[in-house]
Amino acid sequence: MFSREKKTLIAEWWWTIDRQLLGALFLLLAIGIALSIAASPAVAERLGYSSWHFVFRHLFFIVPTSIILIGASFLTPRLAGFAALLLLFGSFGLLVLTPFVGFEANGAKRWILVFGQSVQPSEFIKPAFAIVAAWLFAQKIKYGNVPGGIIASILMIIIIIPIMMQPDIGQSFLVLATWAALVFLSGITLWVVFALFGAALVFGSIAYFFFPHVTKRFNNFFGDGTTLNYQVEKAMQSILEGGWFGRGPGEAIAKRYLPDAHADYVFSAAAGEFGIIFCIVLVALIGFIVLKSLNNAYGQRDIFSRLAASAIAIQFGLQSIINLAVNLNLMPPKGMTLPFVSYGGTSMVAIAFGMGIMLALTRKNPAHRLKSALPAGAMAIK
Repeated sequence: MFSREKKTLIAEWWWTIDRQLLGALFLLLAIGIALSIAASPAVAERLGYSSWHFVFRHLFFIVPTSIILIGASFLTPRLAGFAALLLLFGSFGLLVLTPFVGFEANGAKRWILVFGQSVQPSEFIKPAFAIVAAWLFAQKIKYGNVPGGIIASILMIIIIIPIMMQPDIGQSFLVLATWAALVFLSGITLWVVFALFGAALVFGSIAYFFFPHVTKRFNNFFGDGTTLNYQVEKAMQSILEGGWFGRGPGEAIAKRYLPDAHADYVFSAAAGEFGIIFCIVLVALIGFIVLKSLNNAYGQRDIFSRLAASAIAIQFGLQSIINLAVNLNLMPPKGMTLPFVSYGGTSMVAIAFGMGIMLALTRKNPAHRLKSALPAGAMAIK
């Protein structure tokens, strides 16, 4: 099945995919399972569920996450763009419907029920936008007279407005940052640099002055430093409690009082259970994934593949940095998952789609090798 001599689809995929990067992603998923087992029972019991409620749900979503991660990595650049476009339209449609038929949690209406399962449409919009916007910028670079950059900018604004109205400043920032990264990667002038800084200032000002929860978090964070958010306080206690080597699986005390120990603050829970050394290894693994992805993207000759793979890698890295910074009290609290580690089915599946596409776009001559793997008669079908 995996022999170099066999021209099967699976064999060609195996010898063209970055197996180190694929292995690192599955290792991150495995760490997420281990941390779910260690951190989520206390949260489940406090909320009145059975001890293994979140563990079972986490394991349930591992299956579609793994299937989508591998399945997306088989796609050609053309199919990847088409899949992203369909996902963008579908998730944006759900995003528009969310204020009317969605449900509210923690003061925000970000979720909608789809076939009985809660879905956060903005999670799927992030990777889909990264890929579609990369294609638009690529058309601008290739043909010059195509207003791909302008269309991508308008698309970014159309997407950000309903996300901010939920409100969800974090996801809005990631979409904006993805657009800014693509602008930078596609070549910019000094005036565009000033425009990006201006856009960041406008975005920050709107978030601060028009969203009370953002105002409160910023004021608390940049205040006298004596008053900590309850979650941040417990997160810092968990980190300090673990020391270098942790108290052992299930033995940490502070994480039992940490509201989102299985989700947004899983890193703090991990520090309490397994120690700072383990957390350093976890950060190193995430860093390896991001840097390896960017290096692979840099080596692509196709402009679309290079831009899209880079945007997805940057998005993955930025989301990780934001989550870690919040856990370490380096920035105001923001509900954002640690990719592939935190509990959250929508987040895991959406990130799997993006990283799967990134693996597909950085395969070694995937289009050529895919053609050689297809039957001769299939080549005539266009």
